[in-house]
Amino acid sequence: MPYFVQFFHSFIMRIVIAGAGEVGSHLARMLLNENHEIILIDPEDSSLKPIESTLDVLTFHGSSTSVKILQEILHKKTDLFIAVTTHEDTNIISSILAKRFGALKTIARVDNLDYLESSNIDFFKTLGVDSLIYPELIAAREVLGLLQEAGKTDYMEFSGGKLSVFIQRLDENAPIVNKSLREISLQFKTDQYRAVAVKRKDKTIIPRGSEQFLAGDLIYVISTSEGINEMMKTSGKENHEVNSIMILGGSKIGKHVALYMQKNCEVKLIDSDPARCEELAEILDNTLIINGDCRDAELLEQEGVSGMDAFIAVTDSSEINILSCLLAKKLGVRKTIAEVENMEYINLAENSGIDTIINKKLSAAGRIFRHTTTSLNVTQIRYMAGTDAEILEFNVPPGARITRGTLRSIDFPEDSIVGGGTRDGVPFIATGDTIIKANDKVVVFTLPSAYDRLIKFFT
Repeated sequence: MPYFVQFFHSFIMRIVIAGAGEVGSHLARMLLNENHEIILIDPEDSSLKPIESTLDVLTFHGSSTSVKILQEILHKKTDLFIAVTTHEDTNIISSILAKRFGALKTIARVDNLDYLESSNIDFFKTLGVDSLIYPELIAAREVLGLLQEAGKTDYMEFSGGKLSVFIQRLDENAPIVNKSLREISLQFKTDQYRAVAVKRKDKTIIPRGSEQFLAGDLIYVISTSEGINEMMKTSGKENHEVNSIMILGGSKIGKHVALYMQKNCEVKLIDSDPARCEELAEILDNTLIINGDCRDAELLEQEGVSGMDAFIAVTDSSEINILSCLLAKKLGVRKTIAEVENMEYINLAENSGIDTIINKKLSAAGRIFRHTTTSLNVTQIRYMAGTDAEILEFNVPPGARITRGTLRSIDFPEDSIVGGGTRDGVPFIATGDTIIKANDKVVVFTLPSAYDRLIKFFT
């Protein structure tokens, strides 16, 4: 899990979180690691007690729509009010009230896709809700991005898509296995991509020239669009098109993925609830809806899972999603994606052979977290479940320490690495001889141990 330890300590915010469920409690942990002042509101003692015993937060027992509670909390300047209860109406009403009582910025979690239409977003802003977060849609878009980049385990875009960070697991026959970074740079054309991190079992490594890659490593590679094919060849992967997918679970994530993918490929969706299948059949006019037990391996085989290009398991059960993906992988499916909401299972699932793990709580928390960093030349923060590191995108201010020489010569933190950036809109991959200039946009991969030193290079 990522730990933003005191990284933004000079920008302390007062943040109120309505809802002490999994999203709210995870957000509180993330924000506390930056020394922000956190206040949590929840009507359930059972949700607040575990947090009170482990986190240094102020808690209020009651409804976040209570005028009395909000007036008591918001009489002091509040930078951010985040409503992430499981009830959409509570989130919207409490955000509107919080804005009226003086919160500078409000964010509400919603479950209605219609609210995200541009005209409705503008309407909510007039009411006092500055931003709307829909966790299932965020997760669905992550899945769609993975399907469009099917040869990769995962990927993230930076600098408006001019740079991408790809995550791939190395097989035993990968050309770079048992070779060091230095050897790879001599043997392959690597000026358009660069390895910026390695996850090996439970450890995250920022690689140096002597670092050797091993089979089973999860490697993070930053690349320009021109470098993708060469990068894929180096890691021994194929970039294949997805023409057929099977989706296990008619959840909101499954529905959004099917709705988009059915336009261009064969889609089969299996769900165990007959009523839900009927609802989905009304919406998904080019998707084969199958009512059946999601735990039934024989059903998956009968429906042709082995012939699918991709298998996506997004039922309400992390266990079913993990096991069904392992079965699909065993039967020859190239791309498997599992939704794992049980945090304790994430590392297990990642090391089991499943290509990609998604977690809508982490995705939503990460999206909300960006709202706390806009004043620090940080334009984007991304992290992956199960790793200690974050990827940050900076706008380089004039006079910043990072501009005072080559990356090799300025004593850049050992547990951080500049992967690349853009200058005047043109992307570049960084090396030890690169000189970063003011107004560049750069992508940095960093471990918690380097935070305190890293921030000094961008101020």
